[in-house]
Amino acid sequence: MTNKTIETAERELYLALIQRAQYRPIANEWLAKLPQWLSDIKDKRRNAHAPAYLSSVENLPQLDIKNVDLNSDILTIDAELTDGQNKQITALMKQLMPWRKGPFQIGTGDNKVFIDTEWHSDWKWNRVAPHLGTLEGRYVLDVGGGSGYHGWRMAGAGAKQVIVIDPSCLFYHQFMSIRHFVSGFDADTDDDKTGVGYRTHYIPVGLEELPYSTDQGNQLFDTVFCMGVLYHRQSPFEHLHQLRNQLIKGGQLVLETLVVEGDKNTVLVPHDRYAKMNNVYFLPSVAALTGWLEKVGFSEVKCVDVDITSIEEQRATEWMTYQSLKDFLDPNDPAKTIEGYPAPMRATLIATK
Repeated sequence: MTNKTIETAERELYLALIQRAQYRPIANEWLAKLPQWLSDIKDKRRNAHAPAYLSSVENLPQLDIKNVDLNSDILTIDAELTDGQNKQITALMKQLMPWRKGPFQIGTGDNKVFIDTEWHSDWKWNRVAPHLGTLEGRYVLDVGGGSGYHGWRMAGAGAKQVIVIDPSCLFYHQFMSIRHFVSGFDADTDDDKTGVGYRTHYIPVGLEELPYSTDQGNQLFDTVFCMGVLYHRQSPFEHLHQLRNQLIKGGQLVLETLVVEGDKNTVLVPHDRYAKMNNVYFLPSVAALTGWLEKVGFSEVKCVDVDITSIEEQRATEWMTYQSLKDFLDPNDPAKTIEGYPAPMRATLIATK
């Protein structure tokens, strides 16, 4: 018997937006587009693997969830697994590979499923979180949120509502597989449906497709996160405007992206590939990026972290078996990419609308 995880998640998403529309009419425009967004992600003409991904989620077993910890580095779902459940969950979750952002753990003790993702996303969260102030009671948008790991951490940090967006069919179903277990705990313990599973939603869509309002009292989000996205955008200023459009006046943008050393005029535009990626367009210096943010109307721009990505933070694992960072660096000089550019360095900037 298949579970109703995705059907339930979609219903909760509709209800969340209907509730928001009472106070923020722009949510009605989201509601109008939502059926198409949710239909497109399941359309096998668009996403050939969609039926297989859906089957993986729908066949996950129901567990007796004792606790869900969204505030530990490993997002942990506490449950006693039988050997059969362990094998079943492992097989189904591996059908949703590659797992990029995490880590996650289902079960406790020796009999657990540990999803060791390519990225130690907890390391990034731990660099960013101390600079956020509080997320308590805030409405949050996570742009390009992948599997949803950071979105769950935002909920764990007290956000009133988190909407993760990412157009990837795979990542959408990865999120739903974790939501299956997280909401299993909520359903047992939280009759008014305010638990984390019901405050954390996922829309499989890109930022550029989201409706927005020019009415200062009609935006939906107090905080917008955009981590690991900007360098993939051909028009960075357009992207920054789209991020700003989703924020209330006084709202906070948390922007993490690849940067290079240099002054306010320094921007690297890779000729072909950067670290074997063919979709990297602009790598500004921190000073240049600060200027970009100010140019599109942000204030109080500050850089809170700069970190050179290590091969311990991003690496191949049993759950992501393709090439990873060490394959993208010059084998004779790890300070450079294989193309000869500076090795990946990431900065986090926080700005106010």
